[in-house]
Amino acid sequence: MNKKRLLIFGIILLFGLGSFYIYNKVLYKEGRNVGQETSAFVLPASGLISQYKSDVAGSDKKYLNKTIEIEGKITEISDSAITLDSTVFCGFDKKVNPKNQNGKVRIKGRCIGFDEMFNEVKFDQCIILE
Repeated sequence: MNKKRLLIFGIILLFGLGSFYIYNKVLYKEGRNVGQETSAFVLPASGLISQYKSDVAGSDKKYLNKTIEIEGKITEISDSAITLDSTVFCGFDKKVNPKNQNGKVRIKGRCIGFDEMFNEVKFDQCIILE
């Protein structure tokens, strides 16, 4: 009877420790830091949108979830987002305040795909490079 209780306690303990490990190391692992990653591609905003408009599936295969540097003219600024050339939406984690509010800017971020409703390519985790 005592061995049976010890075995059940051991199984419950192992299950609890395994669940704790999975919860902390797998489900809530540290996220990507796009700012420290090397860019897979460097291209102008106009080139990126033209590729997406001609072949969405092919462009997704090439750019989706990749760190990309894009350059373009700022056409719209909100608290935490910038739109380049009216076609590339760049979302930031913090409030954004570019130095050159109506000029060209270079931004690094993670491509999250083409939004057909707004007809623009979307990026998140963006940082301003210059």
